[in-house]
Amino acid sequence: MKESVIKSNSYLSFRLGNEEFASHVNKVLNILEMTKITEVPKAPDYMKGVINLRGMVLPVIDTRLKFGMSETDYTDKTCIIVMELMFEGEKVFVGALVDEVKAVLEIEESEIQPPPNIGNQYRSEFITGIVNVNNDFVMILDMEQLFSSEELIDLKDNVSETQTI
Repeated sequence: MKESVIKSNSYLSFRLGNEEFASHVNKVLNILEMTKITEVPKAPDYMKGVINLRGMVLPVIDTRLKFGMSETDYTDKTCIIVMELMFEGEKVFVGALVDEVKAVLEIEESEIQPPPNIGNQYRSEFITGIVNVNNDFVMILDMEQLFSSEELIDLKDNVSETQTI
């Protein structure tokens, strides 16, 4: 009997400001309630600091700042999505602050439209597509494209410096 490869069409949707975004669930490890974030000196503006995740130092980024939006206002719905990203064959773990986690969506590839030309507010290279869900548009993100190589190196370096303190 042949083994079939199961390709998931599941995406975690979340809100940033008035917009809804989604990331493939294979990048999402966990969703955490808001917790105390320890600031890291000289870190990039979008890096809010680090948290302790089961003994691991996890860098936390403000996804809104990364998108050129205003800084996240913390509410009871603000949470941290723990992402596993690949960088030069190595796993990099990042916590992404979002305004609210919405749902897990099942989206067929045929439903995903190419990203529109949406100007300078969002760097379109990390928007892989857009889908209409209940008459609302959801932008599908490639979280690994959200960061440049230099930014991932900075995040790793900041975490390494924090671990030696």
